[in-house]
Amino acid sequence: MHRIFTTSVASVYPHYVTKVEKKGRTTAELHEVIEWLTGFDESELNAHLDAGTTFLDFFAAAEMNPNVSLITGSVCGVKVQEVEDPLMQKIRYLDKLVDELAKGRPMVKVLRA
Repeated sequence: MHRIFTTSVASVYPHYVTKVEKKGRTTAELHEVIEWLTGFDESELNAHLDAGTTFLDFFAAAEMNPNVSLITGSVCGVKVQEVEDPLMQKIRYLDKLVDELAKGRPMVKVLRA
């Protein structure tokens, strides 16, 4: 099992915030991306962060967006659509969306609308 699976989302979340804010995006936009991907609204997300939910449990409770297969491209040199482990793929989807947000992609494109 990968170490990231048992890592709390709360321990990585500040890095997501820093990454997007450094590039002029907002925490609200980050939350919109997370909600699109997982179905968790802001209060549900905050509950997971406060509880120290692991990525394993976070994605087990998530209702993944039906358009998740539209997320393609590479994160850390790995094509997200080719990741074999289902949980690792979900984590990579989140990483990819955060990357796109930080790179200034229009929200309509990030959210595959």
